[in-house]
Amino acid sequence: MSGPDSIGQWKVGVVVAVRAETPSGRSIQLDVPGWGGNLAGQHLDVRLTAPDGYQAVRSYSIASAGSADSVELAVDRLPDGEVSPYLVDDLLPGDELEVRGPLGGWFVWHTDDTRPVQLIGGGSGIVPLMAMLRAHAASGSTARFRLLYSVRTPNDVFFRDEIAALSSPNLEVAFVYTRMAPDGWPREAGRLTAAVLAEATLPASDEPQVFVCGPTGFVESVADWLVTLGHPAASVKTERFGGK
Repeated sequence: MSGPDSIGQWKVGVVVAVRAETPSGRSIQLDVPGWGGNLAGQHLDVRLTAPDGYQAVRSYSIASAGSADSVELAVDRLPDGEVSPYLVDDLLPGDELEVRGPLGGWFVWHTDDTRPVQLIGGGSGIVPLMAMLRAHAASGSTARFRLLYSVRTPNDVFFRDEIAALSSPNLEVAFVYTRMAPDGWPREAGRLTAAVLAEATLPASDEPQVFVCGPTGFVESVADWLVTLGHPAASVKTERFGGK
């Protein structure tokens, strides 16, 4: 992994590939010489510089993990965003992007940790959790994982095919659709509730590590419900996002 001296340095990454994930989101593969890898759950800063010298810096979670000099981001376009519309609509393979990181050492999962893990994501909040799912699979970890993913519709699922392929006895996946559910889905579309959360997540008695990522309101509600269900606050790690 990158050493502490390299974290604050801006590096130039080259876009290797982009892929549409949802109607408003895409994943971006970068080759970043000198990156040195990152832990599952870390994030980075992206800096854009306009022709007039104006700069905008935003933080984005990393969807990949490991020791390679490659990084995958996944970004949802926000209509009033300064950076996300460019990343989703304009960035092309061969373009360069300034990045700084990896950043963060608290909202991370380590592959040698065998405790049960509950992941809860809202919308593009799946991104750092995806890094954990990939690290879990790549390492051959036997830790029990469960993912609860809340999205508006089936078309708004990031990494849909990969999540389905990763499902295994050690990884259970549950979806909550807030606006439109697939035909035949056992639960009506609607916002995540405390009752659904209790039904679809690992119980507090299993003493899981819990990672929650999504919009601020979603994260705050979920964290409160988890504590009410008996999860110690110290075991519930949260990451939230706003406008970008």
